Amino acid sequence: MEITGAGRLEVRVTSADVGKRVSVRYVTDSAEPGGKFTDAVGVLTSWEAGVLLITRKSGESVRIPESSLVAGKVVPAAPARRRGPSATFAELARATARAWQPVESEALGEWTLRAAFHEVPPEGRPGGAVAGRRVGFTRRANSVLALGDPGLPVAEALTHARAWYAARGLPAYVQAATGAEGTQELLCAALDRHGWRREVSAEVRIGALAPIGDLDADVSAVRLSRTVDEAWLRRYRRSEEASPAVRSVLASGPSVWFASVAGTGEVPAAIGRCVVDGRWAGFMAVEVDPDRRRLGLATSVMTALARQALDEGASAAWLQVEADNDAARALYDGMGFAPHHHYHHYRWVEA
Repeated sequence: MEITGAGRLEVRVTSADVGKRVSVRYVTDSAEPGGKFTDAVGVLTSWEAGVLLITRKSGESVRIPESSLVAGKVVPAAPARRRGPSATFAELARATARAWQPVESEALGEWTLRAAFHEVPPEGRPGGAVAGRRVGFTRRANSVLALGDPGLPVAEALTHARAWYAARGLPAYVQAATGAEGTQELLCAALDRHGWRREVSAEVRIGALAPIGDLDADVSAVRLSRTVDEAWLRRYRRSEEASPAVRSVLASGPSVWFASVAGTGEVPAAIGRCVVDGRWAGFMAVEVDPDRRRLGLATSVMTALARQALDEGASAAWLQVEADNDAARALYDGMGFAPHHHYHHYRWVEA
């Protein structure tokens, strides 16, 4: 907090600091005796009608009445990571996008509208799906990649995006990030103001690749392939349909590898996917038979893929993990992965 020479707390932030990272202290519950002091650190994303909006690195927004402020100041960007590779948000965001490419896309300035979907068969499918409905394969492949300037005011760009997805019979999503230098807290606040709601959040983590390849893991049973086969898809749980759109997205990327460990039947005991892209190796779709977990299969898959990526000249690794996946987070912690930023998918919600 900002403390003057006389030992008093002061508020040294103003509405002119919107877009900057700030640290503030404010009173909650009541300003009367017994009121509680609370601190908030994040990007000041708006200051309107006597209310501050601060977006924390996790994407959570905090609304603070101006009258409750006790102290505040602009603070430098979060300190650089002390281990693993360095990476800017823009570099990493583009690398992750190249590893999961849509079937159809359209540029809107520097934004990219992305879609990858299949039609529900006329007879429908179990569970009462309606014939003719279009189903998008993952939010990542069916969302706006909002990097840079859309060439329009944000409100107009979002209206255009809604129309683009509506024309394809798909819900409208925008992908945006928080928590690192150069991320999109202001865009997240704008999405919230314009009626978009955050549906899911995940961490993007990065780490050095060599330690993963050096793990003492049994890779003898791991089979690597350039193509995805029916057995691999049976273990993959992100889609019930092995449609052309699913296969296209999974096969996309500069240098794609699929890993599998044979199971007792036709379904592999474990699978994984890796995309090698220059210095980066991105790990995705690491899944293990629930009855074979805690046997080291995920580590074996990751290690085999890491060794292949090292052979191709990669030195850094990234992956994405949802915030509530505690088992995966523990695994990746042990491999040296650390959070770089958070990304979120916002969905347009009809009023």
